[in-house]
Amino acid sequence: MSYVKFKVPDKLKNVIKNTLTKIAETKDSKIRKGMNETTKSIERGVAKLVIIAEDVSPPEIVYHLPLLCEEKGVPYGYVSSKKELGNAVKIGVAAAAVAIENVGTGNESELEKIIKDLESLKK
Repeated sequence: MSYVKFKVPDKLKNVIKNTLTKIAETKDSKIRKGMNETTKSIERGVAKLVIIAEDVSPPEIVYHLPLLCEEKGVPYGYVSSKKELGNAVKIGVAAAAVAIENVGTGNESELEKIIKDLESLKK
């Protein structure tokens, strides 16, 4: 029983990580880090994109996130590891999940492209 609902190609994972880093470095951006903050962000309807690590153990920790995202209409995707996800958002520790609430100035088009690519994978 896995929470990974679809396979994200490595090329897209790299684009996601690079974009997360760019957003994290933008002054007026807002990224919620960690499972609890991500869950709250989705429930409040402010998350624009949710990224979940594929190596979370035990998987029950993030099992509800894809279901919650689908219920609330929030696009989501995966990266390979918690460590990569933590590094991408510049926190220096592993992160099970992150939610982008505000992409910051100039990053909107990159976020839209990722969302479009992720939506096409689900079909």
